[in-house]
Amino acid sequence: MKSKKQKILLSFVIFLSLGSLQPIWSQTKYLNKLWYRQPADEWMKALPLGNGRIGVMVFGDVEKETVALNEITMWSGQKDKFQERPLGPELLNDIRQLFFAGEYAEGNRIVTEFMAGTPHSFGSHVPAGDLKMNFKYPAGGVSDYKRELDLNNAIHTVTFRIGNTLYTREYFCSNPDDALIIRLSASKPKILNLDLSLDMLREAVINAANNSLEFTGKVSFPKQGPGGVNFMGKIGVTTKDGKVSVANQKINIENATSVVIALDLRTDYSNEQYRQDCVSTVGKALSQSYDVLKNNHIKDYSNLYSRVDLFLGESDADKLPTDKRWEQVKAGKEDVGLDALFFQYARYLLIAASRENSPLPANLQGLWNDNLACNMGWTNDYHLDINTQQNYWLSNIGNMHECNAPLFSYIKDLSVYGQKTAKDIYGVRGWAANTIANVWGYTPSGQGVNWGLFPLAGTWIASHLWTHYTYTLDQDFLRDKAYPILKSNAEFLLDYMVQDPNSDYLLTGPSTSPENSFKYKGDELSISMMPACDRQLVYEAFTSCIEASEILDTDNEFRDSLSIALSKLPPIMIGKNGAVQEWFKDFEEAQPHHRHTTHLLALYPFSQISPVKTPELAVAARKTLEYRLSAENWEDVEWSRANMISLYARLFDAQKAYESVVQLQREFIRENLLTISPKGIAGAPYDIFIFDGNEAGGAGIAEMLVQSHEGYIQFLPALPVQWETGYYKGLCVEGGAETDLTWKNGKVEKALIKASADNNFTIKLSVDGTIPRFLKNGKVIMLKQKDDGFIRFELKKGETVELKYI
Repeated sequence: MKSKKQKILLSFVIFLSLGSLQPIWSQTKYLNKLWYRQPADEWMKALPLGNGRIGVMVFGDVEKETVALNEITMWSGQKDKFQERPLGPELLNDIRQLFFAGEYAEGNRIVTEFMAGTPHSFGSHVPAGDLKMNFKYPAGGVSDYKRELDLNNAIHTVTFRIGNTLYTREYFCSNPDDALIIRLSASKPKILNLDLSLDMLREAVINAANNSLEFTGKVSFPKQGPGGVNFMGKIGVTTKDGKVSVANQKINIENATSVVIALDLRTDYSNEQYRQDCVSTVGKALSQSYDVLKNNHIKDYSNLYSRVDLFLGESDADKLPTDKRWEQVKAGKEDVGLDALFFQYARYLLIAASRENSPLPANLQGLWNDNLACNMGWTNDYHLDINTQQNYWLSNIGNMHECNAPLFSYIKDLSVYGQKTAKDIYGVRGWAANTIANVWGYTPSGQGVNWGLFPLAGTWIASHLWTHYTYTLDQDFLRDKAYPILKSNAEFLLDYMVQDPNSDYLLTGPSTSPENSFKYKGDELSISMMPACDRQLVYEAFTSCIEASEILDTDNEFRDSLSIALSKLPPIMIGKNGAVQEWFKDFEEAQPHHRHTTHLLALYPFSQISPVKTPELAVAARKTLEYRLSAENWEDVEWSRANMISLYARLFDAQKAYESVVQLQREFIRENLLTISPKGIAGAPYDIFIFDGNEAGGAGIAEMLVQSHEGYIQFLPALPVQWETGYYKGLCVEGGAETDLTWKNGKVEKALIKASADNNFTIKLSVDGTIPRFLKNGKVIMLKQKDDGFIRFELKKGETVELKYI
C-alpha cells in the first residue's frame, strides 16, 4: 500500500525567469575553504578534523605545533542499576490526582521527591590530550604563512617559508584507514628536524619503542562520578631520508626530507580488542604510501560532501581570510559568501563527526572536546530536549543520509535501556527516555525534575527514524530498524497517557515544557500534565506509526488503537495572549525570555502548524516568536538562534529568517566558525563550543531554499533579497528525490528533480499559468495545464524531470 508520502505532491512556486543563469557546479569550490594568515593561539581558533571516531583540532603553529586529540568513546562513568527510583502505577496515579485537583505546588513537591533520577556514575565525554610537535629550523624569519581547511577534500594544510625553503604540512582524519595522518615536507632535502611527544589530560603510561609512542590508561573523571573506559593510543612514523630514534617518551626525527605520521586512539567501549586494533591500524596505515592514504581519504569523503553545492552570490569578502570575514560580520556587515560557507561547513562537520561506522553519534560537542563542556554540570553528553536532535536536522535535507547510522544505533540502545524506565517508573510497556542521556543506558529523569523530567524526549529523538524514511522511502530500513522502535515507544505512550477527569482528553504527565516554568497561585513551577510539546510529540508518534503500519501492511489492531487515542488528544491551543499555548492550562509564563520554545515543535521540525493548513495557528506561532525575541533579557544562545531560522522559514518570512542567519554568525560563532553557547547561560562561566548551532543553522539555511513537508516541494519559500541570485545542487526532499535549482533576481530559472526512489509525483504550476519547458529523462514533453492546476507523472529511481523557464 502506498502512503501519502509515497504519493507526494510536488508543487513548485515557480516564476517566469528574467534571464538565463547556467551554473557551473564546481565554480564555488574555491570558496569552500577556511583559511588564515596566522596560527591558532587557542582551541576556538584551531580547525577541526574527524573521521567519525577520531577527532582532532589543529593549531598550525610553526615551531610548537599542537594537535588536540579526541575519540568519540572516551567516556567516564559506568552502568548504574540504581540510577532511577522505582515509582509504580499506583503512586503515579496519586501524583496525577494532585494535578487534576489543581494542587500544582504539592504535585511539584511530590514529583521532586519521588521522580528525580539519581545519576551516581553518569560520566561525560572527555578529551584525551595533545600531540605536540617541536620543530628546529635554520635561522631566518617566517614568511608567506597560511593555514587552510579545504572542505572539498577535508584536508588541513599549513604552508610557510623560512628563507627560501617552503615547508608544507598536511593533516587529515581518514575513515577508510581509520587514523589521523600527517605529512611533513619541505622543498629542500634532509632539512626536517623535530620531536613528537604527548601532553595528556588523562592519566596515562607512555612507552617509546620501535620508532613509535604508545600510551595507555583509564579515564577517570570524578566530577561526573566513578568509572571510565580503558584507552590506548599509538603514534608511528616513517620518513624519507633522515634518522628516527626514541628517548624520554619522545620520537626524534633528524634530517628528514619528508615524514608521515599515523595516529590511532581507541577505547574498550564495545571493543574488547581495542589494543590489537590500535596497533594494527597504525601498522597498516604506515605500510601504504602517503598518496594511497590521501586518495583513499578523498574518495571516501568526497562521496558524501560533493553531493551538495551552494552559491548565494558574490561577496566583497570572498578573498579575505576567514577570521577577517568573521570580524566584518561582527562589526555589522553582511557576507553572503560566508552564509554559503557556513552551510557547507555544517555539512563538513557532520560528515567528520558521524559516519556509518561510528560507534557513537555526535554529542554536545560533536566529535571534539575543549575540556570545558565536560566540566560543566550539564556535561558533554546527549541532551535529548533539542540539542542531539539539532545535530542531525541537516542530515537528510543535506544529502547525508548515511550520517544518521550511529544515531539510529544509539536510539536502539536507548529503546532497550528505556524499557526499564518505562516499567519501573510508570509500570507500562515500551520504552522512554528523558532529557539527559549518556553511553551507559541512562534514561530516567535528570536529578532536577524541573529540567530533567521529560519522558517524551525519547519520542522526539526517535522521530528522526521516521523523518529518515520520508526522505529515502527505504522500506527495508522502515521494517527492520525504524518501525520496531517507533512501535515500542508508541506502546509506552498508549499506556502512559491517562484520561483527564475534567475534560476527558488523554494526557501525558507529569512532565515539563523544557526547560521553562509557569506561575500558579504565587509559585513558580515546572511540572504539569501534558504541556503542548507532549501533545505534539504524541501526535507525531502515533501518525507516523499508523502510516508505517499501513506501508508495511502489519499491526491492524494496534493501528486502530492509535487512531482511537489520536481522536482523544487535546488540540493545539491558542492562549489568551494570542500565542501558542505552552501548557495544557493557560498559565502565565514565569520566564517569558526563556530560550526554549518546545511548544513550537509543531511548526518545525514537524508540520502540524503551517500557514497553508492551519493559518490561525501559524499566526499564533509568529506571536510566540515575537514575544520571545522582544522579551527583556531574551536568553539567546546558538541553538535557539539557529532554531529561529527554520521557524521563520516555515512561516515564509525570508527577512526574519535571514536576520537570524546573520545574528547566529554575528553573536554565536568564533574565528573557526564553530558555534558557542555564551557565558552566563545554564551557569556557564565562559563561552563554550556547542555543535548544535552549526548543524541547526545549516538546516535552517536549507529550509529557506526548499521545503517539502506539506506533501509538495516549494522552491525558495523564504528567499531573502540578499540571496537574489544563486544556485544549489543536491538538496533532498521528502518523497525520495534530490533537487537542483538556479534562480536570478529572486525567480526560478531551472529546476531539476532526480528520483532516489520509485514514486508518483505531482507538480503544481504557478498561479499565472506559465508552463515551463518540461523534460522527463532528457526528453521534451509538451504539457497542458490541468483544470486543477496540477501535472502528474511517475518517476522510477534514477529518472529525472527538468523544468526550464526561458
